[in-house]
Amino acid sequence: MLIGATTENPSFEVISPLLSRMKVYVLHALTPQQVVTLLKRALADRERGLGKENIEANDALLERIAVVANGDARSAYNILEALVRSATPAESGGARVLTDSLLESVLQKKLLLYDKSGEEHFNLISALHKSVRNSDPDASLYWLARMIESGEDPLYLARRMVRMASEDIGLADTNALRVALSAKDAFEFIGPPEGYLALGEAAVYLALAPKSNALYTAYGAVQQDLQRTIAEPVPLHLRNAVTGLMRHIGYGQGYQYAHDSEEKATDMQCLPDSLAGRIYYHPTSEGLEAKIQERLAQLRRIQKKPDISVQPNSHDNRDQTSPSDAPPH
Repeated sequence: MLIGATTENPSFEVISPLLSRMKVYVLHALTPQQVVTLLKRALADRERGLGKENIEANDALLERIAVVANGDARSAYNILEALVRSATPAESGGARVLTDSLLESVLQKKLLLYDKSGEEHFNLISALHKSVRNSDPDASLYWLARMIESGEDPLYLARRMVRMASEDIGLADTNALRVALSAKDAFEFIGPPEGYLALGEAAVYLALAPKSNALYTAYGAVQQDLQRTIAEPVPLHLRNAVTGLMRHIGYGQGYQYAHDSEEKATDMQCLPDSLAGRIYYHPTSEGLEAKIQERLAQLRRIQKKPDISVQPNSHDNRDQTSPSDAPPH
């Protein structure tokens, strides 16, 4: 018989042949109410607990300890024991009272449940990304601060926000990418804790920015065509004729110089023959893309592009953070 335990997600950390032959039991963190019950039991137990210490603690204090412990009974017991050891002896043999001020002096800072290489890391960054995408500045700031205060690398968060700016905002607000990069530069320049504000500013800006995944889906559509079509040679009229031989065999023949036209655009075909007329980029009506939409309509009339568009499923799982935290394909 084999019995094992892990704090990681077994789907990632246990090999499939072994996992298929085992029964998996998922242990959940204790609720605050359950932790309070355990703390009361510890204060009352004279044999195995702190019953002989003659300690008084109100329910509100025990609830604060339970919240700080974050579902971890061992952590709650350690905090309670530290409080008891720090409590001032009462006069005339009376009970020693545990107070909020004593708890704050013992804790100094709340310790948040976090593992930068475990599942909670991916859960939190997913929450941050989806909060930004859903235009919720309050949730975005909360998840960002929670990761920072838990010990996450701030530059990792900066990199993720650069990705959000390109993936979920794109050309709807071209300042978004600059704000994300500026936040990274600001943090590297002044460091913590002041630099955290620059990251917070970026998170809130991205959340409030107009949203568009048009560029993201357009790039995905190009990738699909690259996989399912042959890699045709560049059309001759788009090639530079840098030698006489190149000119002789047709390099550059038929090229139309856009600046010579009044509209600064021509109907010259710029894609390979098998993809002629293909439309990948479909701007939304959000933010700057509303103006881009108008400009594109004008350009596509000049270019005489038929609507042979392609658009991959934008609701796929490429935005999900994998265990390796790899960027989307």
